[in-house]
Parts: sequence; structure tokens; C-alpha cells
Amino acid sequence: MYIRTLARTGGAWESLDVLGGPADGPVAFGGDLGPQSLLAAYRRGLYPFPAATAEQRIVNELLYEADVEAGVVKTLPGDEPFSIAWCSPDPRPVIPVGQARLQRSLRRQLRRTPDWTTTADVCFERVVRRCRAGRTEQWLTDDLLRGLCVLHELGHAHSVEVWEGDELIGGTFGVRIGRVFSADSQFTLRSGAGKTAVADLTRRFAAAGGLAVDVQRDSDHVRLLGARPIPRARYLALLTGPDTARPLPTERLPVRRLAG
Repeated sequence: MYIRTLARTGGAWESLDVLGGPADGPVAFGGDLGPQSLLAAYRRGLYPFPAATAEQRIVNELLYEADVEAGVVKTLPGDEPFSIAWCSPDPRPVIPVGQARLQRSLRRQLRRTPDWTTTADVCFERVVRRCRAGRTEQWLTDDLLRGLCVLHELGHAHSVEVWEGDELIGGTFGVRIGRVFSADSQFTLRSGAGKTAVADLTRRFAAAGGLAVDVQRDSDHVRLLGARPIPRARYLALLTGPDTARPLPTERLPVRRLAG
């Protein structure tokens, strides 16, 4: 069989050469989306990108079979080796918590919305479900949602919610590894609410002793929020630094404090 699997699931993550993996595209395939695997992957600087359909798994195999055979892309033990891609882009876009920014127009908007507030960890699963609603690329599969919800129950995954009165209008969620928060996705039902959620996350994470919010994939959108690319090696070093972080503040706060 052409797939080169790593010996044991437990040791697979530790023996995986993330630093030497491809800069673009998956570093590895396979494994599972259980909470232990997810946490081990995030600790290694990886995030999952599951294939939601059999067709997507076939596309993965067609695109990356040669790289797997050559050992460039590794595989982890699992029933469907091309069903889950594990990514670690190089460079990696991160927002240093003290350098997050909002555009001037959004700051003006927040000053005019006294009924907008933010919370954290109030409705994690609801935020995740909203983040996947209506997406044509359905990487937030049921298995991934279940694994993330368990991580939330264990205190490793968190959400930030943006409210207009009692209505949830925006949010973001992700996994915390020490002083790094890996933000997986965001949603917005009002203009600017998703950006507000990310900005609020950086404030709360700074108050908890965090250093940086990882936004995983580079884009003009995340650059506007203050993200800047750093080498993968530097990102991995942040994950292994001393963990002096404190619990994430969860109280309801006005968004106007972000407009200063």
C-alpha cells in the first residue's frame, strides 16, 4: 500500500515534522477529529480541513497522491486517509494582541451602536454552527463540530459573541494553546460584527496574558485587522513558550470600548 502511515496515533503527532512540511497545502492527511487528536494537532501548529464529501476526498487523493507517495506529505493512522487535511501555512498570519486594529469607519460605527455588546463562552456551539451556515465549502463537518464542542467543555476552545440587544449578530471561535489563540472562523449578521468579534477576542486574550491570535490563512481581510505573517518556525516557537496565561474574561462588555 502506497500510504506511509506513522506508527501510533499517540506518537504520530509528536513525530510529525511540521517544520519541514510543505509551506502551502497540507502537511499531513488522515487521523481523526476526536478531541485528543484535535488538541495534539493544534499544539503542533496544525489545524484541520476535513473533506465533507466523498468527491472532496477523491480530489484530495488526485491532488496529493504523488506527494504522499514521495513522503513529502505524511499520513496519520485512520480509516479514510484523504478525508482530513492538516495544514500549517508558512508564513503564518498572526495578530499580536496589542496591535489589533479596526478601520476608522468601523470605529465610528461602534460609537453609534450603544446596544452592541460582547461576551465570551456564552454559546460556543451556536457560534460554531453559525460560522458554518450557508458555506459552500463545508469544512466544519459534524465530526469536527463534535470534537470542538468537547474541547470547549474541557476549557481548550472558546468563542466570542457580539450582540445587538439580545440578538446574536456576530462571533468567532477557536482553540487556545497557552499564549496563542488559533481562531478558526467568524460570522457576521450585521456589517462589522465579525471584525468586532475578532477585535474583542484580542482584547480579552491580552487581559488573559495571551500574546497573539493566529488567524490561520492570510488575506486582505485579516491584514486590515492587524495580522502580519511570521515564519512557521517562529509560530511554532510561540506554541512551546512558557504558559503564563490566565482564564479568558467572559463578562458582557460594551463594544464602544473597542472604538478608542
